[in-house]
Amino acid sequence: MPPRAAPGGRNAPPAADVVERRKAEHLRVVATGDVAGRTGPGWSDIHLVHHALPVTDLPAVDLSTVFLGHRLRAPLVVAAMTGGHDSAGKVNAILAGAAERHGVAMGLGSQRAALHNPRLARTYAVARESAPSAFLIANIGAAQLVPQDSGPPLTPDQVSEAVAMIRADALAIHFNFLEEIVQPEGDRRATGLREAIAGVVASIGVPAIAKETGAGLSRQAAQELRRLGVRALDVGGLGGTSFAAVETIRAQARGDIRGAALGTVYRDWGIPTAVSVVAARAAGLPIIATGGIRTGLDAAKAIALGASLVGIARPLLVAALKGPAAVEAWIGQFLEELRAAVFLTGGKRVDDLRSVPRAIVGDTRRWVDALEG
Repeated sequence: MPPRAAPGGRNAPPAADVVERRKAEHLRVVATGDVAGRTGPGWSDIHLVHHALPVTDLPAVDLSTVFLGHRLRAPLVVAAMTGGHDSAGKVNAILAGAAERHGVAMGLGSQRAALHNPRLARTYAVARESAPSAFLIANIGAAQLVPQDSGPPLTPDQVSEAVAMIRADALAIHFNFLEEIVQPEGDRRATGLREAIAGVVASIGVPAIAKETGAGLSRQAAQELRRLGVRALDVGGLGGTSFAAVETIRAQARGDIRGAALGTVYRDWGIPTAVSVVAARAAGLPIIATGGIRTGLDAAKAIALGASLVGIARPLLVAALKGPAAVEAWIGQFLEELRAAVFLTGGKRVDDLRSVPRAIVGDTRRWVDALEG
């Protein structure tokens, strides 16, 4: 058996092939593996106060809201998940079609693969074809904005290409450094990151959204990101899919002892989503609560804490792999649960949730008190 080549060695596959293969592995592992965070997102510690006297009819509850100047029919983002490999195109088409029908937003997975291999652009572009009027969010990685051992940073033209690829309404810059340090082929350099982010934000023609991917945003990070010019924050908190767990599975499959051990230790590293929503309010920017949102009631609690929208990733990915009917059923049930929360707290519109009485208890209360103390 010939020796295995080191990453980047003479016998290593081209970078584009590595990224494409990794995207396919992510889809499979996220959909089928044991990758949920073992620390909860905090929703069980949030209690909305029941109002015994509703003020409108349940069917009349208005779920529409405005985000970055766009009106959505419900405060939902089909969160960034996939793209960059052949099987992703069908998934993105199904999810985008649902986003169009329900008038909600959709984020694409990292577009790095298509920027290296134009053949894969169709796996992302299909989202705009299926959702001609939906609010679509393009996606690039913060780590790829600075030089890495794996290659040079993305150029301004490449960033613009990612936006143009799906005719995006906004650009997410995702922060996944926890994943990168576990990932066998991860990008682990961050020198010059702030300057690079500021440059991207200033040069693109759409709003930039700073997006964490499972470890949450602190108050300090949220405020610094605002100073760098981003227009919204996706907290991507602890409690949903753990990408440290995802990369642990991949590392184990490769015999990467370092990555597997590191991922096991850091599987539950981060700030729970509910805590991160509270912390991020200090920046005064619109907030997307992503990470462990599993029901419409979870969404209502996130909005009551200060979120503008909620992002759903893994449940909709699993539904999409079953087909359009499963996605329709999931979103329909979710919206009914959210509508019920507005109704039962005495509201007429989903935005009324921001002013309803609520109690924070348990570990989430201790987190918030410690951070605010």
